Amino acid sequence: MPDARLLEAHDLALEALREITPASSIGAPAGHRVEPDGVVSLLFENTMRGYPGWYWTVSLAVVEDAEPTVLEAELLPGEGALLAPEWVPWAVRLKEYQAAQAAAAEAEANRGDDETADDLDADEDDDDLDEDDLDDELDDEDFDADATPILHSGDVDGVDIDELDESDEDDSDDDESNDEDSDDDDSDDESDDDESDDEDE
Repeated sequence: MPDARLLEAHDLALEALREITPASSIGAPAGHRVEPDGVVSLLFENTMRGYPGWYWTVSLAVVEDAEPTVLEAELLPGEGALLAPEWVPWAVRLKEYQAAQAAAAEAEANRGDDETADDLDADEDDDDLDEDDLDDELDDEDFDADATPILHSGDVDGVDIDELDESDEDDSDDDESNDEDSDDDDSDDESDDDESDDEDE
């Protein structure tokens, strides 16, 4: 059984707490905890923000032939208190980070190799498909012996260039004859004008 004097030493515990924290941060008594070697810890509510589930704790003990005395006063977490994550040395965190980066780079490289292989397979399939389609078209074509003969390389869209050349020559001859007739008409007009001028004089 804990010493009754320790359970009743709230004033002594509050006096010790006020030396390390403002009185406004100390709430109502919240029970006690029995520690080894006859030590008793008195708990007080914590009113500070950001520390839910934490308690002001004052550990007391009784020495033979003496009054209760304060061993320690501090802010400790209770059950379900919000705690900071466990501290991890920087060297360990750096090693984990480097390992994660290496794994990500390897995964990216593997994905790129897979995509390249897929592209090559797709290109081969396309080539095979083109050759098959060409063969099918050649097989399906119906070559009619009576069909229009294949045009020579000088023909464009079924138009015989030789015929165009001949028609151009005919047009050129017609233009030259027309020009000669026009010149003759002009000369006749000039001679008529000269004769008319002479008669007027």
